[in-house]
Amino acid sequence: MTNESRIYLASRSPRRSELLTRIGVRFELLTPRMDNAEDVDETPLSGETPEAYVTRVTLAKARAGIRRIRDRKLTPHPVLAADTTVEIDGVIIGKPAHAADALAILRRLSHRSHRVLTAVALADGERTEHKLNISDVRFRAIGDDEIRRYVASGEPLDKAGAYGIQGYAAVFIEEIRGSCTGIMGLPLCETALLLRRFGYPA
Repeated sequence: MTNESRIYLASRSPRRSELLTRIGVRFELLTPRMDNAEDVDETPLSGETPEAYVTRVTLAKARAGIRRIRDRKLTPHPVLAADTTVEIDGVIIGKPAHAADALAILRRLSHRSHRVLTAVALADGERTEHKLNISDVRFRAIGDDEIRRYVASGEPLDKAGAYGIQGYAAVFIEEIRGSCTGIMGLPLCETALLLRRFGYPA
């Protein structure tokens, strides 16, 4: 880590890296080693609300990042973590398990509104703070052929709710109420406010 870097980003998401870069935040990636299993269980708990779920997972990611710093004897800096989930009819929808799952998710979202919840947390080993962003997204009616072509592109397979607003799925969206960057995976307003609390001039 260079002296100019101020925080670690505990995420493999290229979108989160791009968004941090967009607002001039200096960071280094801090992720589990590729040969190790993920150290955060993202399985929803029984009866857990989408708000509680996404917040719990985000806080766990931030704390896991602090453990990595200590285990690897890295220079201490705050750790930024985030998690995004989609909710419709009270059901938490994460990343699709496979193409057939992505097809089913997108058919369910077609011609309806859903919520996108993104939590962001910042931890420095002594304190951890977090914020939650919730946006409403409405899809137009999507034909089955459109859905199949989109799934065949591979874009939906690593994204919560089986779509990415920054990609082709933007043509499905009729209306947004909330944060575009929150839907992308890192709400920049909330992120900047957290960074300022930790003394970073974002």
